[in-house]
Amino acid sequence: MLKRFFIYGILGWGIEVFWTGLGSLISGNLRLESFTNLWMFFVYGSAVFLEPIHDIMAKWRWPVRGILWVVIIWGIEYASGMILKSLLGLYPWYYDGPFAFDNLIRIDYAPAWFVAGLLFERVHYTLDEYGVA
Repeated sequence: MLKRFFIYGILGWGIEVFWTGLGSLISGNLRLESFTNLWMFFVYGSAVFLEPIHDIMAKWRWPVRGILWVVIIWGIEYASGMILKSLLGLYPWYYDGPFAFDNLIRIDYAPAWFVAGLLFERVHYTLDEYGVA
């Protein structure tokens, strides 16, 4: 379980760096500056605790699973952001704009979380296939 926590944490960091770098490109920053923070390793690593949920819904149709992943990821993003804000007084991310909710989640990120949830399933299957405990 610890190995999987580490794998999900590193993978999440990598995806976030890619995503924020892509955002830099879209906004005209050709340096493709990216960012994340150490707290996100623990947030992404906690995906290991979602594996039982994935096992339960594995046979469901992919659109249903994708929508559920969006809701689950929003819940985790909101809860972990609220916890870090309340306990430590920090925002590991701060969303603004018309689609932001309490500056902790963005409704317009639903398609990205839909895809991320389904990709997470592939990672889970791969870890199972290679016997990573």
